[in-house]
Amino acid sequence: MDPFSETLTEKYNRIIEEGAKNVMTDVEIIMHEVNEWEDSSLRKMMLDGQRYYENKHDILERKKMVVGEGGALQEVNNIANNKIVHGFIRKLVDQKIGYLLSLPFTIQNENKEYMELLTEYFNKKFYRMFQNVGKEAINKGKAWIHIYYDEQGNFKFKRIPSEEIIAFWKDSERTELDYIIRSFRVKQWIGKKKETIHKVEVWDSTGVYRYVVHKGKLIPDVEVGEYSPHLIRENGDELEGVNWNRVPFVCFKYNDEELPILNYVKSIVDDYDKQKSDNSNNLEELPNGGIYVVKNYDGTDLGEFRRNLSVYRAVKVTEEGGLETLNLEIDTEAFKTHMEMQRKDLYELGRGVDTQSDRLGNDQSGIALRFLYADLDMDANIIETEFQAALEQLKWFIDQDISIRTGKDYSNEEVEFIFNRDIIINESEVIENASKSVGQISDETIIANHPWVTDLQTELERLKNQYGNPEEYKDTFSKDVKDDE
Repeated sequence: MDPFSETLTEKYNRIIEEGAKNVMTDVEIIMHEVNEWEDSSLRKMMLDGQRYYENKHDILERKKMVVGEGGALQEVNNIANNKIVHGFIRKLVDQKIGYLLSLPFTIQNENKEYMELLTEYFNKKFYRMFQNVGKEAINKGKAWIHIYYDEQGNFKFKRIPSEEIIAFWKDSERTELDYIIRSFRVKQWIGKKKETIHKVEVWDSTGVYRYVVHKGKLIPDVEVGEYSPHLIRENGDELEGVNWNRVPFVCFKYNDEELPILNYVKSIVDDYDKQKSDNSNNLEELPNGGIYVVKNYDGTDLGEFRRNLSVYRAVKVTEEGGLETLNLEIDTEAFKTHMEMQRKDLYELGRGVDTQSDRLGNDQSGIALRFLYADLDMDANIIETEFQAALEQLKWFIDQDISIRTGKDYSNEEVEFIFNRDIIINESEVIENASKSVGQISDETIIANHPWVTDLQTELERLKNQYGNPEEYKDTFSKDVKDDE
């Protein structure tokens, strides 16, 4: 059609039709998001974080290169190339997990019946998974828990690898999910051959939509079903699909920026590995190291010269010939100072405690210990804040399941999640302070903070059995103080 002869209506219709041809479909948009995510630097950082936690550092890929003929670099294998890995990332991550998540968190709520129900969900199996969630969050910046029902209809939690999840949020604060795309791979037998299948799932408040990547495009996953609701339950003699009002995934963040610990210390760890490996190379080559100055060598091949020197510890020279060695000096003090500074910076930026540090000295007081743990405590505060918010979201799904099972609504119950930190303390100092606090605070508070008490209610029951009426043991601590005086 001649664009100059068409009517205004025809022109508008043509523009709309041409525009429609260029608009991406929902499936094409999903595939584009998957491709973009898998090539992203953020996903690579997640994988690097896990890799460094497993002590698979960049130094292991280092090659010794020299300038060859024509100025091109070429790899050489006849010189020392030590690759020493230092597991600082693993230590920092495990230290944070041990400090903040090694002990079960305390759940505070005044409704006894509700508390008993919550303990069914927050059991030992959950706490084991929760530690791994914390580990993944620190290594990858964030971790994900998926809420689902198994084939028997049991309410379950499952940790999903963070590098598989592409999250889309409703708000700029990234607190409320709109939907997520999960991109993952599974091994399947196709005929007599085992192949890797790339699968994609889209989860939103209406259910889950499943696809398989085939020749760069998404096609419905007919094997497991293109669509499913979040859960299926019995309704009389029939089964019906039911969806949550939310996306059944909860994000546990290491920090508000969702960045892994490796982001803050990778350059220092890499330099530490490199410097230590280079120093090891120098020490290894020291007996035969240095630069050889040869005069009137009785030969033409320098390779033969090095071989004779290595095997026979001698070389042939002509008249007036000779061999001199220019030794390479290793500045031990400069190396030691540099490594000490790098180690100090690493623990400061990684917010950990260097157990080899002499900062504590002979001062074992509680104040000195708190000072030593200040950076670790600061990082733990941030993690605790993020995880408490995530547990609140997890509680919403638990409340829905309780409502389904019991018909009771506890969604308005206020619950506080208190993380119990595994802190090194000066026990003698704590016990002394507890004794001095008698009469100023309740005996129950004193007993709860005693370093030997692990279960407050059990200890109170033991005291009651030992002394009878609580009034009879209220002066227990004060009696000890008077005896000491």
